[in-house]
Amino acid sequence: MEQSDRYHYHVIRRALGEIDGAETPLTLEDLATRMDMSPAHFQRVFSRWVGVSPKRYQQYLRLDHAKSMLAENFTTLATADAVGLSGSGRLHDLFLKWEAMSPGDYAKGGAGLTIYWGWFESPFGPAIVMGTAKGICGLGFADEMGAEAAMEDLLGRWPNADFVEDVSFLRPWVDVAFGVSGTDAKAPLYLIGAPFQLKVWEALLRIPSGHVTTYSEIAQSIGSPRAMRAVGTAVGKNPVSWLIPCHRALRKSGALGGYHWGLPVKRALLAWESAREDAR
Repeated sequence: MEQSDRYHYHVIRRALGEIDGAETPLTLEDLATRMDMSPAHFQRVFSRWVGVSPKRYQQYLRLDHAKSMLAENFTTLATADAVGLSGSGRLHDLFLKWEAMSPGDYAKGGAGLTIYWGWFESPFGPAIVMGTAKGICGLGFADEMGAEAAMEDLLGRWPNADFVEDVSFLRPWVDVAFGVSGTDAKAPLYLIGAPFQLKVWEALLRIPSGHVTTYSEIAQSIGSPRAMRAVGTAVGKNPVSWLIPCHRALRKSGALGGYHWGLPVKRALLAWESAREDAR
């Protein structure tokens, strides 16, 4: 990203944090003052990144927004492909290719695998990203659990792999992932997990941006309708947050349920996607 883009990226991350932490909605003037910007300039920068005004975005962060999404933007995974929904989201426009490690290789804990890693800025806080030569295999957020814990979390997924810090190797994929790439580049995913986990993650990939589903629907769609607890565990172990959209899985009641990287992050992800979809 250009220097100005990096600065604005940081501004938006701070602004989302201020919005999410406020007990009452913040005015445009309040937010602009906290960002050391004029109201007009802040409004332009915010709308460019999020797709809607700060006032509109705060409506998406209300606690009852998930319930309204479940009522209005519920996706039944069994029919998603038939009606074309799985191809309409941002994810499928960018990540047209994904590949899974074989069960045998997964059982080796990453032995013989080189995984590159690096820290990146994101609107949802510092992001740790990992990838192999085949694609992104890990992405986590550190705002809630802290950088050290987030790093150790992903390192522990593949204890026998060789880890190499290389921000430049991952940068093109990360820029595409967070929508700041001005090119037509694609960023592949390389899924490293147990067979049951892979089935759950593949189901998550079929949920379009701006839509949600339930844990029970995911279980039904993979042919294991009684395995809701196991599905919930697999959703929680998704190593590629945001890109494999486990944040789009809700409880039947509309409650957010859990989120491995912190519920404030999950709320922000859902609000961000809803805002951008409605702005289209």
